[in-house]
Amino acid sequence: MTKTVKALAEHVGGVVEGDETIEISGANTLGEATEGQVSFVANQKYIRDLKTTKASVVVVGEKIDAQGKTIIRCKDPYYSFTQIVVLLHGYREHKPIGISQNASIAENATIGENVDIHDFVCISAEAEIGDGTKIYPSCTIGPGTKIGKDCIIFPNVTIYDGCEIGDRVTIHAGSVVGQDGFGYATHEGVHHKIPQIGNVIIEDDVEIGANCSIDRGTLGSTIIGKGTKFSNGIVIGHNTVLGEHCLLVAQVAIAGSTTIGHHCVFAGQAGVVGHIEIGDQVTVGAQAGVVNDVKSGESIVGSPAIPLNQAKKSVLLMKNLPEFRNKLRDMERTIRKILKGE
Repeated sequence: MTKTVKALAEHVGGVVEGDETIEISGANTLGEATEGQVSFVANQKYIRDLKTTKASVVVVGEKIDAQGKTIIRCKDPYYSFTQIVVLLHGYREHKPIGISQNASIAENATIGENVDIHDFVCISAEAEIGDGTKIYPSCTIGPGTKIGKDCIIFPNVTIYDGCEIGDRVTIHAGSVVGQDGFGYATHEGVHHKIPQIGNVIIEDDVEIGANCSIDRGTLGSTIIGKGTKFSNGIVIGHNTVLGEHCLLVAQVAIAGSTTIGHHCVFAGQAGVVGHIEIGDQVTVGAQAGVVNDVKSGESIVGSPAIPLNQAKKSVLLMKNLPEFRNKLRDMERTIRKILKGE
């Protein structure tokens, strides 16, 4: 699809500075964009690339200098750029195929309207699949599991028995939902498995990345709040309750029975111990190790994780340790001389 700069600006409610008649047919990064493409600047450190980019138009924030470029000025350039990409390219299309003859569907499973079920999908007894949902090859949907409307289940996903998936949920390839949690009672040196009789509830508009795993509850439910988004390789322990609209970057692991508030962000490889509470709008830095409760609104980093401001002071102290050591040695020499009467 090709649109003029003026049309793009009107689509996102932005203001054009420059030539609004330029036609745009694609989107790209500042460094790789070419003539006829749109790019964006949402971070101050990339302003230097604005001057050299070959993009025909750049979406920028309200206070960024245009540097002689045709721009679309917006309040939220990243979101506006996202809207433009959707307008020009759309989302991945899912071709309607109906129900494959190679799928295995239990007689008492309930299948909604306009559902696409690909080859070698197994839908077990008493499972329910909502209208418009698409299930790609080699997925397994366990007994009694309920999947809502307009979901997308990519290849090789396994959803165990009794789980509940909301509407418009996307689960990417290779992920597992509802496997047994890591629960054992150790008696006289032997680990005895605890039956995991709970389930997993994934609320509306959640996206689960590739190769994630979400344990079912031992008792009760593991819950993923609506609008939450996972990257790849995320691990969620049993009976964890994750709030609405959280973001989890790759390789985050959260142990069991942890309660997390809404709009929390976990950067890559962050780890959280079990049985703690994390408040709302908390940001956890990359590779952080969270071992204690966290209050709402805090930003924490490090292992063990501490508040960001405290961590900055610690880093500064560590940087100056060699100098402090030398000063301490000089003081020790001076004190020795004084004691010896020198």
